[in-house]
Amino acid sequence: MAYDELLADRVRQQLKDKNASFEERKMFGGLCFLVDDKMCVGVVKNDLMTRVDPDIYEQLLEEKGARKMDFTHRPMKGFIFVEPEGVDLDDDLGKWVQYCLDFNPKAKSS
Repeated sequence: MAYDELLADRVRQQLKDKNASFEERKMFGGLCFLVDDKMCVGVVKNDLMTRVDPDIYEQLLEEKGARKMDFTHRPMKGFIFVEPEGVDLDDDLGKWVQYCLDFNPKAKSS
């Protein structure tokens, strides 16, 4: 298993509950959820991968389980990995998914 399929199912359900139209694409060795053709949120191994507003990036890094996304060994501002302990509860996962959805309209397409 390249990514946590249970976490992916939970993200999928959160997006549906929030009435977000999305598509799924395998990338980064995991699964990415695109909203409006833009990378929004994903699952890489056991971590939630989030794309959040760079204006609140530093603040969000202080949240439980959050760390800089250093996939390329260089932190990418606006991208945060959240370890399992930070998304164990559905409310916590929902909060992170909402951060991603809130930023999505401002995000640039890749």
